[in-house]
Amino acid sequence: MKKSEKQKGREKVKDEKNRILMVVGGAVAALILVSIIALVFVNPSGAKAGDTVAVFYTGTLDDGTQFDSNIGRDPLVFVIGQGRVIQGMEEAVIGMTPGSTKTVTVPVEKAYGPYRNDLVHVMDRSLLPSDIDLVPGNYYQIRRSDGAVANIKVVNVTESTVTLDENHELVDKDLMFTITLSEISR
Repeated sequence: MKKSEKQKGREKVKDEKNRILMVVGGAVAALILVSIIALVFVNPSGAKAGDTVAVFYTGTLDDGTQFDSNIGRDPLVFVIGQGRVIQGMEEAVIGMTPGSTKTVTVPVEKAYGPYRNDLVHVMDRSLLPSDIDLVPGNYYQIRRSDGAVANIKVVNVTESTVTLDENHELVDKDLMFTITLSEISR
């Protein structure tokens, strides 16, 4: 039995409506996806370079050992992009909004870097004040010639020399941070 022309026409209209609904549905889905991507990557309320941010954090090593935290103290305040904190911390807060929390692993390269032998110095003991009791393994603060304060580790002490290591104590380590963004100032 052949379909009537009227039946064929109804089916054609129905197929056209379904096609239009599929196109419109696909367009709506694409707009929703673009909106979500824009909110995630171009969040106007999220922290960005040049913003002053206040964060609370806890830093741990791979084995779970906590090396630092400011929970229960004042927040760490810095301007994103000025290099006042490790690169991985700056990158982690970009896009965060006040009240949000995230946990990130900062690789060695974006933390305190790899161990550098050029930061180990053997000095003549007579160049240091004689009243300082230098103990191998202990850290001391010194003021560099450029005025910056550096933490140094005493590696070895003899009667005539002292071996000092300027590498940060967290050098050569991946660091994990749980960060809560407290506020953003623009």
